[in-house]
This record gives sequence, C-alpha cells and structure tokens, in this order.
Amino acid sequence: MPVLVQALVPVFALIMMGYLFRRWNFPGDTFWLQAERFTYYVLFPAMLVYKLGQARISPSAYGDIVALVLGMLVAMIALLMVLQLFWRWPGPVYSSVFQGALRFNSYVALATAGILLGDEGLSLMAIVVAIKVPFINLFCILMFSLVAGQGPVRLKPVLKAIITNPLIIGSVVGVFWSYFGIGFHPLLAGILEPLSNLALPLGLMTVGAGLQLKALRGASTPFLVASVTKLIGFPLITVGLGLLLGIDGLLLQVGILLTALPTATSSYILARQLGGDAPLMAGIISGQTLLAMITIPLLLGLLW
Repeated sequence: MPVLVQALVPVFALIMMGYLFRRWNFPGDTFWLQAERFTYYVLFPAMLVYKLGQARISPSAYGDIVALVLGMLVAMIALLMVLQLFWRWPGPVYSSVFQGALRFNSYVALATAGILLGDEGLSLMAIVVAIKVPFINLFCILMFSLVAGQGPVRLKPVLKAIITNPLIIGSVVGVFWSYFGIGFHPLLAGILEPLSNLALPLGLMTVGAGLQLKALRGASTPFLVASVTKLIGFPLITVGLGLLLGIDGLLLQVGILLTALPTATSSYILARQLGGDAPLMAGIISGQTLLAMITIPLLLGLLW
C-alpha cells in the first residue's frame, strides 16, 4: 500500500499544482487553455505514437480487451438505468449522473498507468482508451437524445469528433507502427521522446487548472450517487467481469485502474451543449477528482 501511495502522490500533486497556479493566475489566465489544447492535440498523440510504436502486444489480446470494455460499459449502463428507476431524476440531472458514472479522465488514465504499470501498462491503457472512448461517446449521445429534452441529437458530428479525436488517432498510428515493426529513426525518436516526456506532467496540471471547487457547494444526492458509483462501484464491477470472463493479470489491472478514475472534464462541455445539468456536472468533475486521491490508493491496494 505505501508503494501505491508513493507512486500516486506525484500524480495528484501535479493536479493540485495546476489548480493553485490557475487560482494565482500564473503564468496567466489564457495560458492554461492553450496548454490544454497543446497537450490534447500535440503532446498526447506524440506520446501514444512513441510508446505504442515500441510496444509488443499480442494480437490475441485485442479480443479480451474488447470483451472487457463492452462488458464494463453494458454492466454500468444497466446499473444506471436501475438507479434512475429508483430516484427518477429529471432528464438533465440524470444525464450528468450518467456521464459522471461512465466517463473517465484520459489524462489521468495514461499518467497513472505509466507511473504504476510502466510502459507496457501505458501501452495497454492507451489501447483500452482508444476502444472505449468511441463507445462511451455514442452511449452518452444516445442518452442525451432520450432524456435531455433538447430534440434529436445529430449523429454525424459525433462520429466526426470520434474519428478526428487526437488520442484515438495517436493510438491507431501507434498500434500500426508496432504491428508492422517499423521502429523509430534516431532523429524521429529524438523529437517524439521529449514531447512524450512532457505530455503527462503538463496534462495533469491542466486537469487541476480546470477544477471548479465552487461547484461543490451544496453537494447533492446525484453528486454522491455518481461519485460512489464511479469511484467504488465501477471498479468492483470490473473485478467481477474479470472473474466471469477469465481475464486477469495486467489487463485486469488496467481495467480496474481505468474504472477507478474520476470522470472526464469534457463531460461539462457536453452537458452545457446538449441540455444537461452543467453546474451539477462541474461539481461531479471537481468532486470526483478530489475524492479519487483517497479512493484510488485504497481500491488498488485491495483489488490489485
């Protein structure tokens, strides 16, 4: 357990540094928005190409990855539907609970996998993320069209956003590079490696810079349900699925870590644009990020 805590302290320390720097308006308010864009469009894709391009993952592993990813999503969506039958929240509130319980923060996922599980774990996490993100987006958009009451949601822009997602593109290119054993020329490696090294610390700091702690005032039942379901329920479901599907080892560790992470900051944008409860979503994002500092070490210590 102390080893896990020691490994995770830098992750959450960087998140809190980003929050404090943004609060102190250092190095400037516009810096953090541009830093997030730079990380999303340049640093993380470069890291995924470089790390995945060097990975050696068996083709047979992809079947287990898809089975675990789909199993996790179906099980969690079924649980969320049952919870809605019990609480009967208004559509906008339920949409925020749904996103809060289902989505995950990609930056934190890749950073923690790299620190806790090494390059092999990082590569496997990148593949899981690349497979899971399109499905999550489709399920969330379908949910909004059913409950948010803002009219039908167009599927074409969603598909375009998925296809052009830099993290998915970087993962696909990296897998292609690895599968064909292309390798990296020293000049190319000399460019990608420093970009790769910069991606995780800056990505984590932008997560902290995006926290809205004021949104936690008057935390409500939907916030508590979304947070408990996401940070505790989802990892336990993943363990059960692993036992059911006969999946263990590094892939199960990646699955547990992924489901134990706080929800994605992009959830707020969707909530605001598609008729969700945006203030509630902001509270869920910020609250889960803080709570995860406690729950992740405890859960990983018990379940790994």
